[in-house]
Amino acid sequence: MVFIMQFIDKPMTEFVSELSSKAAVPGGGGASALVGAVGMALGSMVGNLTLGKKKFADVEDDIKALMEKADALQTELLRLVDEDAVVFEPLSKAYGIPKDDPTREAVMEDALKLATSVPLDIMRLSARAIELLDEFAQKGSRLALSDAAVGAAFNRAAIQGASFNVFINTKYMTNRDYAKSVEAEADAILAKYCPIADDILKNVTTALRQS
Repeated sequence: MVFIMQFIDKPMTEFVSELSSKAAVPGGGGASALVGAVGMALGSMVGNLTLGKKKFADVEDDIKALMEKADALQTELLRLVDEDAVVFEPLSKAYGIPKDDPTREAVMEDALKLATSVPLDIMRLSARAIELLDEFAQKGSRLALSDAAVGAAFNRAAIQGASFNVFINTKYMTNRDYAKSVEAEADAILAKYCPIADDILKNVTTALRQS
């Protein structure tokens, strides 16, 4: 594969500018990964605002463990911002193969599978992030409760956003059994974790509006 410049090393203004251009990458997958990483970072923020507070001494070990997991997820999601661009490159080239080329279907199928792998990973990681954010919301400082909710909202969006990149690729796969298995996993993640995120948002909203 041709080396692709790391998007995560660019200034935010430049990344957003490239995202808005007609360039194929970065696209929805990379944007979803970034949103997920930002959401997980907000979980770590809750943790940092909780540690050292006497009121939360009994959950300090739990918070430290959560922060360690959150840091790993954040790092991995940031890596997928770039990885999504890398796995899309073969698919972009495959679309350029003449339709009468006998190798086109096989090359296209392999490229579609590869391009689907990262968005599915983004969904998996963002699902785990929502689990951590749920704990941060329950155990963390009440002063940072809104940050936990924003993190949950972002990772919900990351799951939903990445799912579109999964489904647009599985739609064109000729191996329908494989496509259906991937779609089934994506559907299961959506069905399980979007409601968990919604519950976090609902509970935080209720807590913030209590007099």
